[in-house]
Amino acid sequence: MAWSNRRYEPCRGDTVINEPMAELEAQLNDFDPATRWHALEQLADLHRAGAVETAPEVDVANMHCHTFFSFNAYGYSPSGLAWLAKRRGWRLVGIVDFDVLDGVDEFLRACDLLAVRGSAGIETRIHVPEFATRELSSPGEPGVAYAMGIGFTSSSVPAEAADVARDLRERAARRNRAIIERVNAALDPVEIEYERDVLPLTPGDNAIERHIVVAYIQAAERTVAHPATFWASKLGLSQEQAQALLADPPKLQNTIRARLMKQGGVGYVPPTPATFPTAEEFHRLIVACEALPCATWLDGLSAGEQAIEEYLALMISKGVVALNIIPDRNWNIPDPALREVKVRNLYHVVRLAQELDLPLHIGTEMNSFGQKLVDDFDAPELAPLRAPFLEGAYFIYGHTMAQRALGLGYRSAWAQAHLPSRRARNEFYAALGRRVPPGTAGLARLRALHVEMSPAEVLAALE
Repeated sequence: MAWSNRRYEPCRGDTVINEPMAELEAQLNDFDPATRWHALEQLADLHRAGAVETAPEVDVANMHCHTFFSFNAYGYSPSGLAWLAKRRGWRLVGIVDFDVLDGVDEFLRACDLLAVRGSAGIETRIHVPEFATRELSSPGEPGVAYAMGIGFTSSSVPAEAADVARDLRERAARRNRAIIERVNAALDPVEIEYERDVLPLTPGDNAIERHIVVAYIQAAERTVAHPATFWASKLGLSQEQAQALLADPPKLQNTIRARLMKQGGVGYVPPTPATFPTAEEFHRLIVACEALPCATWLDGLSAGEQAIEEYLALMISKGVVALNIIPDRNWNIPDPALREVKVRNLYHVVRLAQELDLPLHIGTEMNSFGQKLVDDFDAPELAPLRAPFLEGAYFIYGHTMAQRALGLGYRSAWAQAHLPSRRARNEFYAALGRRVPPGTAGLARLRALHVEMSPAEVLAALE
């Protein structure tokens, strides 16, 4: 898209702008980084001039938002998510992408510009040999769990862990190619090529299954005369069902993925111990980047998660210091009996995390159509958990700002000397997060401090 370098200057005393806001906000999610940044600068200028209204800050947080560097169902870039949080008045926001750190620098820079409290992370699946016979957070895959790193401050990876970062990306590409090879055979005459049809759907050459699904839908549209008839035959549906799916693109995508690529589908590739890295391998990348290993929890129904005490003890021994939860899937359920079970499991794991000194990292993901932009903290099921949810969000923001400004994050020698226990560190960085203003102002206040200060002196100086 051609784009002028002219900055926008709204007329004084009114809210008339030279280009529709909707166009600027759309440009935030353009694949071209220069276009995204230029649009964000103009929106920030408009906000400072009073030409763009933003909601007052409210006590909500979404620390687990996937960007379009892995897959965001609504197309949000890192800059787009930072602006979304600013417009909606979210107290804190964080990004998490599958297998890559591509969005970290852009997101934190956008948060600085907009004065938004932000954090950044990475997610992948790991092989857990100690649970080889039990399912964990990856349904239908014994010994496989989702795992995360949170509190990254840069997209750059130190040389000593570059091989891990490269391996994550390469493993993902191999899995994708294996899926395409199988599905191509099943969807004849519709077929796709990874480089030609899938990678262009991403800004950073990091595709996931959902991109592959979109590529197949596009290929069917240009290959077959009657897509509804084609999908009916390939998905085992009636003509009427297929026609209805074509009118509901999100549901069509989810159906194709479920029937062709998940367990039981022709494209499903059963994992082996070599399919995913171990926790130790993944944690080597996280620790090298001065970030924090984070376990994940699904809903407490699998055999492995019914032994959650055992699993978390194991993960703590491997270096985990936090726990990720997706709250909405654990209460927003039509079936009242299932909802009761899941809510009970949710409360149990929150209590357990507090007992184990594991701060909570929560959010909605946004990597599937229909997922909320932010959790409903006022829902009766979630209201009792607002405090620990926000405490965890302030914790990871506090670590992020301290590490960025002074190199005094959770893993620093300073923290180990002054705050030897996990509980002491958790309390300090959460308190720091509550005191440090967002954006460049917060970084400046921290950089004015001295690394010789004690934790108490740091907090006192920030009051």
